[in-house]
Amino acid sequence: MPTPEQLRAAVAGYVHEIHRAYVDQAMTFTAGGRGRMPLLAAERFTVAAVGARKLHLLATTESLGPLQEPEVALDGEYRGLSWQLRFFDPVVVPALALVDESQGPAFDEVRRALGIGTVIYHFVAGEGAGLTAHNATHVGTGLANGHSSIARDFDTIRSRARGREALVDELAGAARAGLPRAQALLAKAIAPHNIELARACDAEPPDPDEIRKALLAGVGGRRQWTPERTPTG
Repeated sequence: MPTPEQLRAAVAGYVHEIHRAYVDQAMTFTAGGRGRMPLLAAERFTVAAVGARKLHLLATTESLGPLQEPEVALDGEYRGLSWQLRFFDPVVVPALALVDESQGPAFDEVRRALGIGTVIYHFVAGEGAGLTAHNATHVGTGLANGHSSIARDFDTIRSRARGREALVDELAGAARAGLPRAQALLAKAIAPHNIELARACDAEPPDPDEIRKALLAGVGGRRQWTPERTPTG
């Protein structure tokens, strides 16, 4: 059986490979696009490795306070991206012992146990392929592409929501903060007469991806759209 130190080293290596792949993929985008990607926009962030029944990895810009015994932390860096990896289990956070994952990953319960409200990413690590560099590369590349796609969606929406740019900026901020109900309210304010968007916003719980997609479709989508003609005198 691996020692605790070996397990922590394996998790640290996995996280490093995720961030390496994220940064390398981001370097294929424009400078402005990179600047809007959450990991690259954060001056520094923390990755919590949480051992419940499953191993959760979640990144947040929220402060987790000073290190407390017997908690362990490891620092990481890649091409200007820096983070601190902190390890949590039921010994460090007793509330984790009450998290029930018999029916699948309990994302919300894990966040509540840590007292974290906003995350940059949150997934269960090592399922299927394990903590391998190959798997981490796929995770990091997919995460970068997803973050870039979301940023482009908001850019498109903003360019077409004339007079409502400030609301779109607030919506993008709520998305980065992980506030789905705030996103629903803001999206309705941007497009109050969009029936499909209203359905997405009224879902319980609201799905931020569905809200963004419905709003994007409502302003014409990414392709095959031309602005309305401005009447001329």
